[in-house]
Amino acid sequence: MMLTDTIRLTPQGQVALPESLRVARHWEVGQEFLVMVVDDGILLKPKPLFEPTTLEEVRYAGTPKTLIGMEHAIAEGVKQHDGRN
Repeated sequence: MMLTDTIRLTPQGQVALPESLRVARHWEVGQEFLVMVVDDGILLKPKPLFEPTTLEEVRYAGTPKTLIGMEHAIAEGVKQHDGRN
């Protein structure tokens, strides 16, 4: 989808994104963006909610868990969350 509109830079260095663009992209007030300089202008991209990670950063390094053990841990967590024992 390509939307084209003209916007103006304010004396404070701000631009207002047209409502049609904000609605089409599901952008909300207060959302943060990354601003990147490209050859013919700038590119706005929504800032990711989480920083990128690598497999090495999130890989489990302990002893392997069994499926039964994982299911038991999940069931215990649900009980604790619900206040049941």
